Amino acid sequence: MPDNGRQPVGIFGVPMDLGQDRRGVDMGPSAIRYARIEACLEDLGHRVTDLGNAGVPIPETVVAETEVKHLAAVKRVCEEVSDRAATIVSEGMFPIFLGGDHAIAIGTVSGVARSTSGDRTGVIWVDAHADFNTPETSPSGNIHGMPLAAIMGLGHPDLVGIGTPEASVSTEDVVIIGLRSVDVEEKRLLREAGVRVYTMKDIDAYGAARVVRSAIKGLSQVDRVHLSFDLDVVDPEIAPGVGTPVRGGLTYREAHLLMELVNEAGIISSLDVVEVNPILDIKNGTATLAVELVESLMGRRIIDLPR
Repeated sequence: MPDNGRQPVGIFGVPMDLGQDRRGVDMGPSAIRYARIEACLEDLGHRVTDLGNAGVPIPETVVAETEVKHLAAVKRVCEEVSDRAATIVSEGMFPIFLGGDHAIAIGTVSGVARSTSGDRTGVIWVDAHADFNTPETSPSGNIHGMPLAAIMGLGHPDLVGIGTPEASVSTEDVVIIGLRSVDVEEKRLLREAGVRVYTMKDIDAYGAARVVRSAIKGLSQVDRVHLSFDLDVVDPEIAPGVGTPVRGGLTYREAHLLMELVNEAGIISSLDVVEVNPILDIKNGTATLAVELVESLMGRRIIDLPR
């Protein structure tokens, strides 16, 4: 985690909507930039470099395979993203990846995981969906429902093998927060894999603070933690402009509290912000919320007081 702005921040966009059927999340990086992410981080004291975007074709120009849609194109994009992620980390920057659909995490996680030899990488997956399908279990064949399984070594070999021939992260080093929409076969795979999951029921029952602190405590064994934040974890009344909205999500304050607590823990070393869809948004409000949440992760406080 950057310390008072001393570690520089590198922003890298992945304007990809190849992983799903609904168009629009390819404009997410532009919407987040328009919401002044760079200026907001600079106001917090961070030195920010915008590293541009990955090269991503539009769906109309690539082959849509039957079993796994746009597999070859997604593979090429994620390979580039993985290489860029590894480079950004090796250059000493804190990477912030702007999506794009959640399939980009196959590249971002594999890249940060291989960037420092010997380090153990954990993942906090904040999402309404498990994204734990494989080609055999997916009802749609859309890759944005498969990235978490892929980085844990389950799924199509072309996706599992990006960045490393084996799993990018271990089962015990992954935690999901905010889950509320899971396919039947995903439930089975999650149980078999033993992934730690905190659903919206857990947040309702125990409170967001207790859930987040429990998740952080469960990652004490890792050297670095990648936070992959899908804006659809937030309730669509607050964040309408997302790729796959599901009612009953985090409130505005619960989402900020999550970011504030992981900031205080000092464990996050890289970040995805994904699934912002400006076509479905209202006055760019979801992208603005995304920037506000990034600010909370990167040190924005209501007031600074000695503790």
